[in-house]
Amino acid sequence: MPPHPKTSLGIWAMGSMVTRFNPNGYKPELAGLTTAEKVRTAVAGLGDLIDDYEFHYPQELNRDNLDEVREALGGHGIYALATGLHLDSTFARGGLVNPDEKIRAQARRLTLEGVDLAGELGAHFIIWPGIEGYNYPFQSPYRESWRWLIEGIGEAAQRCRDHGILLFLEHKNSEPAMKIHMGNVGMTLHVIHKLRAQGIDNVKVNMDWQHLIMNSENLAEYAALLSDEDLLGHQHGNSGWGTFDDDNMVGATAFMETLELAVELRRAEYGSRGERLGFDLYPYTEDAVAVVRRSVEQWRFIDEVAGRIDDDALRAAQMQKDAIRAYELVYGALGARA
Repeated sequence: MPPHPKTSLGIWAMGSMVTRFNPNGYKPELAGLTTAEKVRTAVAGLGDLIDDYEFHYPQELNRDNLDEVREALGGHGIYALATGLHLDSTFARGGLVNPDEKIRAQARRLTLEGVDLAGELGAHFIIWPGIEGYNYPFQSPYRESWRWLIEGIGEAAQRCRDHGILLFLEHKNSEPAMKIHMGNVGMTLHVIHKLRAQGIDNVKVNMDWQHLIMNSENLAEYAALLSDEDLLGHQHGNSGWGTFDDDNMVGATAFMETLELAVELRRAEYGSRGERLGFDLYPYTEDAVAVVRRSVEQWRFIDEVAGRIDDDALRAAQMQKDAIRAYELVYGALGARA
């Protein structure tokens, strides 16, 4: 059995859990914590279950707190930085697609600053364009918005290439913008192929599992497709009910879909080239360390079940689209009697 991919954790899981219904958060006692304090909590509680960490730039990690955060990491690494434009009210009407040229320029400057810091750290960079969209019909100039979006992402990708790091694109259909331009895997591939046509080939996909589930996008199918195109860049593991970005514990819901994903990640030898299984979790009312720990342990169980499935027999069943035989194999791996 191949080793488990190394792990990373978005440090936002350790926050106060604000929502639009409770802007003080469901854990208000955590509201004043610095990033370094959140890291110390995570490292102390999770130890080697989490290899490295992920941060938004500049809100969670920047040049001013870098040394303090590095000390708190205690030898753990910084795997990725993510753009934080959606956390800045300046970009309420968009950052890279804002109709105001000066605000667009500011968004691009902040994005490139984040890329430069990531490059210096040897970390990859994530663009999740959650604020790049619109809330109403008739609100946005679509053609211009898409042009600006691809130009901004392309500029970031080129800077990433200059640093020798990857750019991961992460789609989502809604929130905070009610309609996000890059709202599904197809739109993400559109951006990537537009950039490939320009000779920019260091852009891959970050699969946030709940974002796909919200779109009724099958996790395993898209992992297989992206792997076949050498675009399977990163994973943000979580689960949810499918109607909202719950960011619940891995395997809490969508169990079968997650198990099928584990099979496809094994087939792709995911992790063998340094890819990480990242965790993007938002434990509204539960203990954050316990939620992350359960997510890692539940993923490992799911992955071990995937490893017990006779893959040759499963492939043979799939080549005949024999669902009955496939489920005999799957449930056999889960311990069901023949």
